[in-house]
Amino acid sequence: MRMRCSNLPSSPWLRRLLPAALLALAACYTPGRFIWVDAYREPPSLQEEGYLIRRGDRLIVQVWNQNEMYSPDTLVREDGRITLRLINDVDAAGLTPPVLARRIEELLKPMVSNPVVTVMVKEAKKIEVAVLGEVKDPGMKELEPGSGVLQALAQADGFTDYAQLDGIFVLRRQPDSPAPLRIRFNYENVIRTEGKGASFLLRTGDVVVVE
Repeated sequence: MRMRCSNLPSSPWLRRLLPAALLALAACYTPGRFIWVDAYREPPSLQEEGYLIRRGDRLIVQVWNQNEMYSPDTLVREDGRITLRLINDVDAAGLTPPVLARRIEELLKPMVSNPVVTVMVKEAKKIEVAVLGEVKDPGMKELEPGSGVLQALAQADGFTDYAQLDGIFVLRRQPDSPAPLRIRFNYENVIRTEGKGASFLLRTGDVVVVE
C-alpha cells in the first residue's frame, strides 16, 4: 500500500513528541522518485571527514605536557561549544576531533609553546530519528551511534500486517535541496546483508517510513 496522510501520527501526544522539523520532513508526500540504497552515495565531504562532533557528545581533551589542561569529560553544549581552561569557549559541533584539536592548538599558541592537542570522543550522544508508517509503535526513537534501519525498526516494535517489505524509505535532508532524498530499502536484502542496506548508518534528523 502507498503511504497516505492517515499513516502519519495524528494523536496530539505523538505530534508533541516529534520535533517540528521532523514533522515537516515526514509530512504528507506523494510517493514518487526515490533512489535504491545500493545506488546512494554520501556527499564527498562526509565520506572524507569521518565522525563529526555533535551537541551532547562528551570529549576527552588532552594537551601534551600540560596536565592542568587535561579535560577528561568535556560536554559539547547545545550552542555547539566547549569550555576549556585558558581559552574559554571553543566551537566544536560539526568538526572532526582532529580538526578541533588543530583549532585548540592555534588558540593556545600565544600561551603555550608548541602545543600538541589530542581530542577523543568519550561518549557520543544517541541519534534521534522518527519511524513512521506501517510499524507498531511509530514515533521518535533514540538509537546508538552506528545504528541502521534494522535497529530503528526494532525500536518501533516491527511491522504491521500491512507493511510492504520492499517499501522501506529513509528520508534524508540534502544540503543542496529543499526536498528530502528518499532512499529505498528491501527488508529481505537488509537482513541477508545483501547490498549496502545492512551497512547504511542513520543520522539524527532521518525519518524512516514503512509503506
